[in-house]
Amino acid sequence: MDFSSHSILWILIIGLVIGAIAKLLMPGKDPGGCIVTILLGIAGALVATYLGQAVGWYRPGQTAGFIGAVVGAMLLLLLYRLIFRRRM
Repeated sequence: MDFSSHSILWILIIGLVIGAIAKLLMPGKDPGGCIVTILLGIAGALVATYLGQAVGWYRPGQTAGFIGAVVGAMLLLLLYRLIFRRRM
């Protein structure tokens, strides 16, 4: 999978927005705060992009769709909450 620098920048910007939306859709206290939630949004967008390309939903160089990125971020946020609540 070959991403140009423009594609990676676009994924990061969308990831910031997706992280904020995922936080709004999954209210509650997060162990890491707002910054971690936004980073999880970026990771969710990246995961959705790579998984979507691996499955064939997106062509190489095409980023994840909005809904896919939100779902990816929400899944990562849920996993994060489950992992870090058990440690505390």
